Amino acid sequence: MPVIAKYCPEIKVTIVDRDEERINAWNSEHLPIYEPLLKELIDQVRGVNLFFSTEVDKAIRESQVIFIAVNTPNKTYGMGQNGGYDLSAYESVARQVAATAEDDKIIVEKSTVPVRTADKIRRIFEANRKHKDINFEVVSNPEFLAEGTAIKNNDKPDRVLVGGMDSEKGKKAVEILASIYGHWVPRERIITTGLFSAELSKLACNAFLAQRISSINSISAICEASGADITEVQRVLGSDHRIGPDFLNASVGFGGSCFAKDLQGLVYLCESMQLHPVAEYWKQVLIINNYQKQRFAMRIVREMFDTVYRKKICVFGFAFKKNTGDVRDSAAIDICQFLLNEGAQVSVYDPKVLANDVHRLFEKVVCERDPYDAAQQAHAIVIATEWDEFKTLDWSNIFACMKKPAFIFDGRNILDHEELRSIGFQVFAVGRSIRNDVSYS
Repeated sequence: MPVIAKYCPEIKVTIVDRDEERINAWNSEHLPIYEPLLKELIDQVRGVNLFFSTEVDKAIRESQVIFIAVNTPNKTYGMGQNGGYDLSAYESVARQVAATAEDDKIIVEKSTVPVRTADKIRRIFEANRKHKDINFEVVSNPEFLAEGTAIKNNDKPDRVLVGGMDSEKGKKAVEILASIYGHWVPRERIITTGLFSAELSKLACNAFLAQRISSINSISAICEASGADITEVQRVLGSDHRIGPDFLNASVGFGGSCFAKDLQGLVYLCESMQLHPVAEYWKQVLIINNYQKQRFAMRIVREMFDTVYRKKICVFGFAFKKNTGDVRDSAAIDICQFLLNEGAQVSVYDPKVLANDVHRLFEKVVCERDPYDAAQQAHAIVIATEWDEFKTLDWSNIFACMKKPAFIFDGRNILDHEELRSIGFQVFAVGRSIRNDVSYS
């Protein structure tokens, strides 16, 4: 929304939420989330044509286009548990819009939703509108942003997808939304499709990206067992123009709020349509991801003489990826849980994650605001997030303050492993067999 406000100064953009504390944060100098370039953008347009408010009904009445961008997590109860989407917040918004609107509205699905969700909310609108002459035209405009680069992705998107019904009003709604994006997005990058195709495309994109990560991680397991080097295999794969280099970095596994959730949603969708072989296919992507995290954590224990009991393990990075403070479904959570179950003493350093977010999950984990303090007297360091600053730390200084032998487990393959070996570290990385015939002094 801030990007629309930036490029469309003639359009008033109002972001509403019932949570007054959260809206106050958006109106302050301390935004409730971290995203590179976001604060600078907010400062540029807030109070000009971008506004944050708790006056939901007022905003509904005044708006011509309404974006629904509420959370749609996987269900944790009842039918569809751990797979189906919980659309309760989505339905609640639709009911409020229908009961409040006094004229025609274009309703934009921004949240990730199952295929044919538009049909369901259309029925809600028709059953709850103030009078039958009010028309609610639903279009799908799924988000393809990546946390950490969201502003850049919005500024120069690969594509913008707008899907609508094949009717006169549906086509008009699609064109109105496309014209908004047309203020800064080249027309050839604005893809228009049918409504249900747009809904499915979002799930399909995330499933394919997650599939690539699990695919390369499965190869990393073969590399460790055979002596091959995953970094060399990645280079060969990436040089094939049919495959390309993106999303081919072996790691401890994917996390975040999208990939696992949308894969589970896709699996549930397939099962509900009786497409069981297709469901099993996509389920394997999740199985490999969980296997990769477990395999990495087990390797830490195995290489540290089969026990980490009462040993201090320092985890560098708790966010699910760099350039964000988001910890949802982070691989670091699984690693920390495994190590704590094994009796380890865990400390965490992450430049953007709040200590409260860690302590909500693990009361006994110690959070440090300085990486060198976190590493003091540690037996091992685990790289769980690919923060760039980890590459430039004074590793000789860190080695000097650690217990010996000092271990590094690079779950993101971002460090200079040969340099670390020369310092004296015992180094273990994803998909690489590294000789550790070094002295410990």
